[in-house]
Amino acid sequence: MQMQNLKRYFIIPTGPKEVYNALTNKKMLEIWTGEDAVMEPVAGTPFSLWGGSISGVNLEFEENRKIVQQWFFGEQDEPSIVTIILHPDKKGTSVELRHINIPEEAYQNISEGWEEDYFKPLRELFI
Repeated sequence: MQMQNLKRYFIIPTGPKEVYNALTNKKMLEIWTGEDAVMEPVAGTPFSLWGGSISGVNLEFEENRKIVQQWFFGEQDEPSIVTIILHPDKKGTSVELRHINIPEEAYQNISEGWEEDYFKPLRELFI
């Protein structure tokens, strides 16, 4: 199975503390996704977003700066790892997204999903 990697940057018009809270606080996640979420900002805990459409394990948290998660895509040899790094920016927060080991057949959908389903509503939360 061919794997793809993705790296993108997104600007969110608020500070890193607020972005981090929106990405790690269950109630905030449910507000901007509009669906059930399971999230506890503790390494080793399971998470799920959009009512279970996305699920995995939280690997690492650095408060107000970094989130690392393993996302599940059925049977995979290499884990699919998502790293979100928050950089202070004059416009708010520059979010650096790195998603590695995405199954090739899911790449287009995942790539569009990061923009349309994940970062667009997150950005709108703070406009």
